[in-house]
Amino acid sequence: MSEAENQELTFAKRLKADTTAVHDSVDNLVMSVEPFSNKENYIKFLKLQSVFHKAVDHIYKDAELNKAIPELEYMARYDAVTQDLADLGGKPYEYGKPLPHETGNKAIGWLYCAEGSNLGAAFLFKHAQKLEYNGECGARHLAPHPDGRGKHWRAFVEHLNALNLTPEAEAEAIQGAREAFAFYKVVLRETFGLAADAEAPEGMMPHRH
Repeated sequence: MSEAENQELTFAKRLKADTTAVHDSVDNLVMSVEPFSNKENYIKFLKLQSVFHKAVDHIYKDAELNKAIPELEYMARYDAVTQDLADLGGKPYEYGKPLPHETGNKAIGWLYCAEGSNLGAAFLFKHAQKLEYNGECGARHLAPHPDGRGKHWRAFVEHLNALNLTPEAEAEAIQGAREAFAFYKVVLRETFGLAADAEAPEGMMPHRH
C-alpha cells in the first residue's frame, strides 16, 4: 500500500493495515501452543490473557476516553478473566515484572488491540466450548458482547474514527498497538515456556480471515 493510499483510509483502517503482520504473528503463535488441547494449557492461556487485560484495565477506566467512547469502562475484561481462572481452580495470575501502563495516544493503540481481540474471540470461544467452558464458566472473557461481536466492533470503530486525531497522534496510537501485540507475544512465550524469540512454525495460517 502506498503512503497516499494509506492516508486515504480511516484511522481504524490504518490501524489495521499497519498492524496486520504482527497481529497475524500473534494469532499464529497462540494457536501453535495449542491452548485448547487440555485444561493445563487452557489455564496457561488464561494466565496470559489476565496479564494483557490487567495491562489495559486502566485504559478502559480512563475518564477522558469514557467521554469519547460511551460505556468503555464496562467493556474491560480483566475481571472476567480472573473469574475464568477461578472457575478452573486457578488464582489471579501475578506477572513477575512491571506491567506496561500506557497513557495518551499510545493507550488508544493498546485499546484497539484489546477490543479487536474480542472481535476475533469467536474462534477461540468455540474451542473453549469444546473443553466445556462457556460464558458462564471458564470462558466468560471470550463470550460475545450482548450486542453481538460485529455490531459492537462497528460501533467501537466509529468512536475511534470520531476521535479525530492528528496524523502525529495517530502515528503514536499505531505504535502503541504494535507495542501491545509485541508485549502479548513476550508474555505468551514466557507463560508457555518458549524461547524469547520463538515464532509459530512456518505454514500456519492466521485464523482471523
